[in-house]
Amino acid sequence: MFRAVLNLFGKWELTDEQAATLLDMPVRSYRRWKAEGAGRVSRDGAARLSNLMGIHKALRIIFSEAQRGYAWIKAGNAAFAGASALDVMLGGELTDIMRVRRYLDAERGAW
Repeated sequence: MFRAVLNLFGKWELTDEQAATLLDMPVRSYRRWKAEGAGRVSRDGAARLSNLMGIHKALRIIFSEAQRGYAWIKAGNAAFAGASALDVMLGGELTDIMRVRRYLDAERGAW
């Protein structure tokens, strides 16, 4: 799942600093994992990876064109008081990522 999230971060055009924040790890560790492969993933880390993949899945369902879904992450959104989903997730807490996922799941009718 870590490799899939790395690919997703590439599609979202995230910096290493942003990616490390989303995964709640030091940038140095993120860069090492990116180069060498993931080490041991904590329960929190696994939850972050799972929610990020859930966000990706929801965007693929909502947008027929993948590029629109990738761009949505950085676009301002009224549901987040004009902030982008990325801005919300960069709050750094697992609950910030979960907030975006819950919003997308509701938008796609999963609830």
